[in-house]
Amino acid sequence: MTHHLRRLAIAGIAVLAGAAFLATVAAAMHFTAWGPVVVAEPAGTNSVNTAAHDGCPIESPDGLSLFIASNRDGYTGSTRNLDIWVATRASVDAPWGAPQNLGEPINTGADEFCPTPVRGNGLFFVSRKAGGCGLGDVYFTRRNPVHGWSEPQNLGCAPTGPNSDLDEQGPSYFETGAGAQLYFSRSRTAAQGGAVPGDIVASELSGGGFGPASAVAELNSTSNDIQPNVRKDGREVVFSSNRAGGQGSQDIWVSTRASTDDPWSAPVNLGTNVNSANSESRPSLSWDAKTLYLGITPPAGPPGDVYVTTREKANGK
Repeated sequence: MTHHLRRLAIAGIAVLAGAAFLATVAAAMHFTAWGPVVVAEPAGTNSVNTAAHDGCPIESPDGLSLFIASNRDGYTGSTRNLDIWVATRASVDAPWGAPQNLGEPINTGADEFCPTPVRGNGLFFVSRKAGGCGLGDVYFTRRNPVHGWSEPQNLGCAPTGPNSDLDEQGPSYFETGAGAQLYFSRSRTAAQGGAVPGDIVASELSGGGFGPASAVAELNSTSNDIQPNVRKDGREVVFSSNRAGGQGSQDIWVSTRASTDDPWSAPVNLGTNVNSANSESRPSLSWDAKTLYLGITPPAGPPGDVYVTTREKANGK
Protein backbone atom coordinates (compact mmCIF):
# COMPACT_ATOMS: atom_id res chain seq x y z
CA MET A 1 0.00 0.00 0.00
CA THR A 2 1.40 3.44 -0.87
CA HIS A 3 2.26 6.00 1.79
CA HIS A 4 -0.42 8.27 0.31
CA LEU A 5 -3.17 5.67 0.67
CA ARG A 6 -2.08 4.82 4.20
CA ARG A 7 -2.43 8.50 5.09
CA LEU A 8 -5.92 8.48 3.57
CA ALA A 9 -6.80 5.37 5.54
CA ILE A 10 -6.16 7.08 8.88
CA ALA A 11 -7.49 10.50 7.95
CA GLY A 12 -9.56 11.83 10.82
CA ILE A 13 -8.27 9.39 13.44
CA ALA A 14 -6.01 12.04 14.92
CA VAL A 15 -9.06 13.97 16.15
CA LEU A 16 -9.41 11.35 18.87
CA ALA A 17 -6.53 12.86 20.83
CA GLY A 18 -7.03 15.66 23.34
CA ALA A 19 -6.62 16.81 26.89
CA ALA A 20 -9.96 15.33 27.99
CA PHE A 21 -8.90 11.89 26.78
CA LEU A 22 -5.53 12.08 28.53
CA ALA A 23 -7.33 13.04 31.73
CA THR A 24 -9.43 9.90 31.37
CA VAL A 25 -6.29 7.82 30.97
CA ALA A 26 -4.99 9.12 34.30
CA ALA A 27 -8.24 8.42 36.13
CA ALA A 28 -8.62 5.20 38.11
CA MET A 29 -11.55 3.02 37.00
CA HIS A 30 -12.91 0.28 39.27
CA PHE A 31 -16.06 -1.73 38.54
CA THR A 32 -18.35 -4.35 40.03
CA ALA A 33 -18.49 -7.87 38.59
CA TRP A 34 -20.36 -8.49 35.34
CA GLY A 35 -23.98 -9.58 35.64
CA PRO A 36 -25.49 -12.57 33.80
CA VAL A 37 -25.55 -12.24 30.02
CA VAL A 38 -28.89 -11.74 28.31
CA VAL A 39 -29.76 -11.90 24.65
CA ALA A 40 -29.62 -8.46 23.02
CA GLU A 41 -33.24 -8.19 21.94
CA PRO A 42 -34.83 -4.74 21.76
CA ALA A 43 -38.47 -4.13 22.52
CA GLY A 44 -40.89 -4.68 19.68
CA THR A 45 -40.09 -6.26 16.34
CA ASN A 46 -36.76 -4.59 15.51
CA SER A 47 -34.62 -7.57 16.41
CA VAL A 48 -30.84 -7.38 16.67
CA ASN A 49 -30.82 -11.18 16.40
CA THR A 50 -32.34 -13.37 13.71
CA ALA A 51 -32.37 -17.04 12.72
CA ALA A 52 -29.20 -16.29 10.74
CA HIS A 53 -25.73 -15.86 12.24
CA ASP A 54 -25.41 -12.59 14.21
CA GLY A 55 -22.25 -11.60 16.07
CA CYS A 56 -19.25 -9.23 16.31
CA PRO A 57 -21.28 -6.62 18.29
CA ILE A 58 -19.83 -3.26 19.30
CA GLU A 59 -21.31 0.11 20.32
CA SER A 60 -20.26 3.41 18.83
CA PRO A 61 -18.51 5.78 21.27
CA ASP A 62 -21.70 7.81 21.73
CA GLY A 63 -23.75 4.68 22.48
CA LEU A 64 -26.31 5.47 19.77
CA SER A 65 -25.23 2.87 17.20
CA LEU A 66 -24.71 -0.88 17.51
CA PHE A 67 -22.60 -2.42 14.75
CA ILE A 68 -22.81 -6.17 14.14
CA ALA A 69 -21.82 -8.75 11.53
CA SER A 70 -24.61 -10.91 10.13
CA ASN A 71 -25.42 -13.15 7.17
CA ARG A 72 -29.16 -12.47 7.47
CA ASP A 73 -31.36 -11.83 4.45
CA GLY A 74 -30.45 -8.62 2.69
CA TYR A 75 -26.75 -9.52 2.35
CA THR A 76 -24.56 -7.94 -0.31
CA GLY A 77 -23.57 -10.01 -3.34
CA SER A 78 -24.85 -13.32 -4.66
CA THR A 79 -23.81 -15.58 -1.76
CA ARG A 80 -24.78 -15.55 1.92
CA ASN A 81 -21.60 -14.05 3.40
CA LEU A 82 -21.18 -11.89 6.48
CA ASP A 83 -22.00 -8.19 6.08
CA ILE A 84 -21.70 -5.31 8.53
CA TRP A 85 -25.02 -3.94 9.80
CA VAL A 86 -25.87 -1.10 12.18
CA ALA A 87 -28.82 -0.50 14.51
CA THR A 88 -29.43 2.97 15.91
CA ARG A 89 -31.41 4.51 18.76
CA ALA A 90 -32.46 8.00 19.76
CA SER A 91 -30.91 7.84 23.25
CA VAL A 92 -28.88 5.43 25.35
CA ASP A 93 -32.08 4.45 27.17
CA ALA A 94 -34.08 3.74 24.01
CA PRO A 95 -34.44 0.34 22.28
CA TRP A 96 -32.39 -0.41 19.19
CA GLY A 97 -34.04 0.09 15.82
CA ALA A 98 -33.95 -2.48 13.06
CA PRO A 99 -30.34 -3.08 11.86
CA GLN A 100 -29.54 -1.70 8.42
CA ASN A 101 -26.99 -3.11 5.99
CA LEU A 102 -24.12 -0.64 5.49
CA GLY A 103 -23.97 -1.63 1.83
CA GLU A 104 -21.20 -0.77 -0.59
CA PRO A 105 -18.41 0.25 -0.51
CA ILE A 106 -17.97 -1.45 2.90
CA ASN A 107 -19.80 -4.70 2.18
CA THR A 108 -18.92 -6.82 -0.84
CA GLY A 109 -19.58 -10.38 -1.98
CA ALA A 110 -16.94 -11.54 0.55
CA ASP A 111 -17.08 -11.71 4.37
CA GLU A 112 -16.95 -8.34 6.16
CA PHE A 113 -17.01 -8.52 9.96
CA CYS A 114 -15.49 -7.31 13.27
CA PRO A 115 -16.64 -3.67 12.84
CA THR A 116 -14.94 -1.20 15.19
CA PRO A 117 -16.34 2.36 15.20
CA VAL A 118 -14.15 5.18 16.52
CA ARG A 119 -14.71 8.85 17.19
CA GLY A 120 -14.67 11.07 14.14
CA ASN A 121 -17.04 8.80 12.17
CA GLY A 122 -14.27 6.27 11.52
CA LEU A 123 -14.74 2.52 11.19
CA PHE A 124 -12.17 -0.26 11.25
CA PHE A 125 -13.32 -3.66 10.04
CA VAL A 126 -12.06 -6.93 8.56
CA SER A 127 -12.68 -8.00 4.97
CA ARG A 128 -11.78 -11.20 3.16
CA LYS A 129 -12.25 -9.67 -0.28
CA ALA A 130 -9.73 -10.32 -3.04
CA GLY A 131 -6.77 -8.01 -3.47
CA GLY A 132 -5.68 -7.85 0.18
CA CYS A 133 -2.52 -9.02 1.88
CA GLY A 134 -3.84 -12.42 2.90
CA LEU A 135 -6.88 -14.31 4.16
CA GLY A 136 -8.52 -11.43 6.01
CA ASP A 137 -7.23 -7.86 6.41
CA VAL A 138 -8.04 -4.82 8.53
CA TYR A 139 -9.48 -1.87 6.61
CA PHE A 140 -10.46 1.67 7.58
CA THR A 141 -13.23 3.90 6.27
CA ARG A 142 -14.78 7.17 7.35
CA ARG A 143 -18.37 8.39 7.01
CA ASN A 144 -19.11 11.81 5.61
CA PRO A 145 -22.60 13.03 6.67
CA VAL A 146 -23.26 14.14 3.08
CA HIS A 147 -21.36 11.69 0.90
CA GLY A 148 -21.53 8.55 3.05
CA TRP A 149 -18.73 6.04 3.64
CA SER A 150 -15.42 6.55 1.88
CA GLU A 151 -13.77 3.77 -0.11
CA PRO A 152 -12.22 1.46 2.52
CA GLN A 153 -8.43 1.50 2.63
CA ASN A 154 -6.28 -1.49 3.53
CA LEU A 155 -3.97 -0.58 6.44
CA GLY A 156 -0.99 -2.02 4.61
CA CYS A 157 0.84 -5.31 4.25
CA ALA A 158 3.76 -6.71 6.20
CA PRO A 159 6.62 -6.14 6.60
CA THR A 160 5.86 -2.41 6.83
CA GLY A 161 2.10 -2.60 7.56
CA PRO A 162 -0.02 -4.49 10.11
CA ASN A 163 -1.77 -6.96 7.78
CA SER A 164 -0.15 -10.28 6.89
CA ASP A 165 -0.74 -13.23 4.59
CA LEU A 166 -2.65 -14.87 7.48
CA ASP A 167 -6.13 -14.17 8.93
CA GLU A 168 -6.59 -10.93 10.92
CA GLN A 169 -9.60 -10.48 13.23
CA GLY A 170 -11.05 -8.17 15.88
CA PRO A 171 -9.39 -4.74 15.50
CA SER A 172 -9.45 -2.51 18.60
CA TYR A 173 -8.15 1.08 18.43
CA PHE A 174 -7.20 3.12 21.49
CA GLU A 175 -4.96 6.03 22.47
CA THR A 176 -2.62 6.58 25.38
CA GLY A 177 -0.22 9.33 26.34
CA ALA A 178 2.42 7.46 24.36
CA GLY A 179 0.38 7.38 21.14
CA ALA A 180 -2.23 5.29 19.36
CA GLN A 181 -2.32 1.51 18.96
CA LEU A 182 -4.38 -1.03 17.09
CA TYR A 183 -4.79 -4.43 18.77
CA PHE A 184 -6.13 -7.39 16.79
CA SER A 185 -5.57 -11.13 16.42
CA ARG A 186 -3.77 -13.08 13.74
CA SER A 187 -4.02 -16.76 12.86
CA ARG A 188 -0.89 -18.89 13.24
CA THR A 189 -1.53 -20.84 10.07
CA ALA A 190 -2.83 -20.08 6.61
CA ALA A 191 -6.45 -20.87 7.45
CA GLN A 192 -9.57 -18.93 8.43
CA GLY A 193 -12.16 -19.07 11.17
CA GLY A 194 -12.51 -18.68 14.92
CA ALA A 195 -11.32 -22.24 15.61
CA VAL A 196 -7.97 -21.66 13.89
CA PRO A 197 -5.38 -20.92 16.61
CA GLY A 198 -4.44 -17.26 16.78
CA ASP A 199 -2.43 -14.76 18.79
CA ILE A 200 -3.11 -11.19 19.92
CA VAL A 201 -0.88 -8.60 18.26
CA ALA A 202 -0.49 -4.82 18.33
CA SER A 203 0.45 -2.17 15.79
CA GLU A 204 1.43 1.45 16.53
CA LEU A 205 0.23 4.48 14.59
CA SER A 206 3.27 6.42 13.45
CA GLY A 207 3.75 8.98 10.71
CA GLY A 208 1.65 8.03 7.71
CA GLY A 209 0.07 4.83 9.00
CA PHE A 210 0.11 1.74 11.19
CA GLY A 211 3.36 -0.15 11.43
CA PRO A 212 4.10 -3.88 11.59
CA ALA A 213 2.30 -5.83 14.30
CA SER A 214 4.06 -7.65 17.13
CA ALA A 215 2.72 -10.21 19.58
CA VAL A 216 1.40 -9.08 22.99
CA ALA A 217 3.16 -11.82 24.93
CA GLU A 218 1.31 -11.45 28.24
CA LEU A 219 -2.07 -12.13 26.58
CA ASN A 220 -1.12 -15.11 24.45
CA SER A 221 -0.94 -18.82 25.23
CA THR A 222 -0.58 -22.01 23.25
CA SER A 223 -4.38 -21.95 22.82
CA ASN A 224 -6.59 -19.85 20.54
CA ASP A 225 -6.37 -16.21 21.71
CA ILE A 226 -8.35 -13.91 19.45
CA GLN A 227 -10.46 -10.76 18.98
CA PRO A 228 -9.17 -8.38 21.68
CA ASN A 229 -11.02 -5.25 22.71
CA VAL A 230 -9.15 -2.65 24.77
CA ARG A 231 -10.87 -0.18 27.08
CA LYS A 232 -10.52 3.43 25.91
CA ASP A 233 -7.85 4.21 28.56
CA GLY A 234 -5.72 1.23 27.53
CA ARG A 235 -5.85 -0.40 30.98
CA GLU A 236 -8.30 -3.27 30.48
CA VAL A 237 -8.59 -5.76 27.64
CA VAL A 238 -11.17 -8.48 27.00
CA PHE A 239 -10.67 -11.24 24.46
CA SER A 240 -11.81 -14.72 23.44
CA SER A 241 -9.72 -17.81 24.28
CA ASN A 242 -10.11 -21.56 24.69
CA ARG A 243 -7.16 -21.85 27.09
CA ALA A 244 -7.30 -24.12 30.13
CA GLY A 245 -9.43 -22.95 33.05
CA GLY A 246 -12.48 -21.93 31.05
CA GLN A 247 -16.07 -23.13 30.91
CA GLY A 248 -15.72 -24.88 27.56
CA SER A 249 -14.93 -23.92 23.96
CA GLN A 250 -14.10 -20.21 23.54
CA ASP A 251 -14.57 -18.05 26.67
CA ILE A 252 -14.18 -14.36 27.42
CA TRP A 253 -11.08 -13.48 29.44
CA VAL A 254 -9.89 -10.18 30.92
CA SER A 255 -6.53 -8.64 31.73
CA THR A 256 -5.72 -5.29 33.32
CA ARG A 257 -2.72 -3.09 34.03
CA ALA A 258 -2.10 -0.21 36.42
CA SER A 259 -0.87 2.06 33.64
CA THR A 260 -0.17 1.80 29.94
CA ASP A 261 3.55 1.58 30.77
CA ASP A 262 2.99 -1.66 32.72
CA PRO A 263 2.67 -5.19 31.35
CA TRP A 264 -0.75 -6.83 31.24
CA SER A 265 -1.76 -8.97 34.21
CA ALA A 266 -2.31 -12.73 33.91
CA PRO A 267 -5.67 -13.12 32.09
CA VAL A 268 -8.67 -14.14 34.22
CA ASN A 269 -11.78 -15.98 33.03
CA LEU A 270 -14.96 -13.88 33.43
CA GLY A 271 -16.77 -16.85 34.97
CA THR A 272 -20.19 -18.40 34.58
CA ASN A 273 -22.15 -15.13 34.48
CA VAL A 274 -20.60 -14.54 31.06
CA ASN A 275 -19.13 -17.85 29.88
CA SER A 276 -20.68 -21.26 29.28
CA ALA A 277 -20.13 -24.50 27.37
CA ASN A 278 -21.01 -22.52 24.24
CA SER A 279 -18.50 -20.45 22.30
CA GLU A 280 -18.22 -16.83 23.47
CA SER A 281 -16.48 -14.55 20.99
CA ARG A 282 -15.62 -10.99 19.93
CA PRO A 283 -16.29 -9.20 23.24
CA SER A 284 -16.46 -5.40 23.19
CA LEU A 285 -16.69 -2.75 25.90
CA SER A 286 -18.93 0.29 25.62
CA TRP A 287 -17.28 3.72 25.82
CA ASP A 288 -18.09 3.99 29.55
CA ALA A 289 -16.95 0.35 30.03
CA LYS A 290 -20.18 -0.53 31.87
CA THR A 291 -21.62 -2.67 29.06
CA LEU A 292 -20.06 -5.73 27.47
CA TYR A 293 -21.35 -7.12 24.18
CA LEU A 294 -20.36 -10.53 22.82
CA GLY A 295 -21.41 -13.20 20.37
CA ILE A 296 -22.44 -16.65 21.60
CA THR A 297 -22.45 -19.66 19.28
CA PRO A 298 -23.21 -23.34 20.02
CA PRO A 299 -20.10 -25.58 20.20
CA ALA A 300 -21.09 -27.15 16.88
CA GLY A 301 -20.85 -23.75 15.21
CA PRO A 302 -23.13 -20.99 13.77
CA PRO A 303 -25.72 -19.64 13.80
CA GLY A 304 -25.13 -17.55 16.90
CA ASP A 305 -26.65 -14.50 18.59
CA VAL A 306 -25.62 -11.21 20.15
CA TYR A 307 -25.64 -11.05 23.96
CA VAL A 308 -24.98 -8.31 26.49
CA THR A 309 -24.07 -7.92 30.16
CA THR A 310 -23.57 -4.88 32.39
CA ARG A 311 -21.67 -3.75 35.46
CA GLU A 312 -21.46 -0.58 37.54
CA LYS A 313 -18.72 1.65 38.85
CA ALA A 314 -17.64 0.30 42.23
CA ASN A 315 -18.43 3.68 43.83
CA GLY A 316 -21.96 3.53 42.44
CA LYS A 317 -21.52 6.27 39.86
